[in-house]
Amino acid sequence: MDFRFFVAIIMSATLVNNYVLRQFLGVCPFLGVSKEKKSAVGMGLAVTFVMIMATAVTWPVQIYLLNPNNLQFLQTIVFIVIIATVVQLLEIVLLKFFPPLYKSLGIYLPLMTTNCAVFALTITNINSDFSFLGSLINALGSGVGFLLAMILFSGIREQLESAEPPETFAGLPLILISAAILSLAFFGFEGIIDNLFG
Repeated sequence: MDFRFFVAIIMSATLVNNYVLRQFLGVCPFLGVSKEKKSAVGMGLAVTFVMIMATAVTWPVQIYLLNPNNLQFLQTIVFIVIIATVVQLLEIVLLKFFPPLYKSLGIYLPLMTTNCAVFALTITNINSDFSFLGSLINALGSGVGFLLAMILFSGIREQLESAEPPETFAGLPLILISAAILSLAFFGFEGIIDNLFG
């Protein structure tokens, strides 16, 4: 595998197949924690860390434990336990060293245990037949894509605070419409990988 392949994986995971804006996974923290830029960045970094660590553990478990012993049917249970363990460790570290960030993430931090974006990433890495390094790079790209979506949407929500929409659009409807428009913008990246690296 060459350098161009890894760049294509990162760009694809970040822009083209963005888990939040293209695949609509991990939307709960996207909508819940994106009110302030600081907490949005913290959540994005936390999800990136969990994606990388979960991939670093689930890939070898699948390849060297589940596949050779014909235990593929345990994949879902094993992956969720691994993700829950990684999130629990992250919670302990944040509580000990970054209490304000831990408090600002609130309920969304333990909910990362069942974050469908993290789980989908671990499954995608196995189903795509990526190598261990390719899986880690895909996890990094996916995490950066999640972080990018969080930062962009937190900026949009800051602008929405000063907006005076009609009463029917105030609150959640305006937030969902804004998320949909941001999502449409990411559809513009369709085909970029084929054109750059094809």
